[in-house]
Amino acid sequence: MTQNPVITGLILDQSQLSLNELAHACRVPPQWIIERITEGLLLNDPPPDLSTLRFNSHALIRARRMLNIERDFDANPELAALVVDLIEQLEQFRRKLNIAGINL
Repeated sequence: MTQNPVITGLILDQSQLSLNELAHACRVPPQWIIERITEGLLLNDPPPDLSTLRFNSHALIRARRMLNIERDFDANPELAALVVDLIEQLEQFRRKLNIAGINL
């Protein structure tokens, strides 16, 4: 049995993805991304014209997390977004603790 190599990389915050590129990176149809944007779950302030929208690494990570939660736990999009919000807040809290010299 052959194993596929694990590919790791660094996401650069300066990189910008189009709607189709983000959908491809998440392995979902573009409509999945559009639905979460229009429901206010993926972006805070979506622009009126989604065709010119560009996505940064934070949007990619958030979309992938939401997708995983929806699939793994059969969660609706709103619940997945809430869980991702909590994960992001926990990460922010841990970063602040690390800056203060408190490591968990």
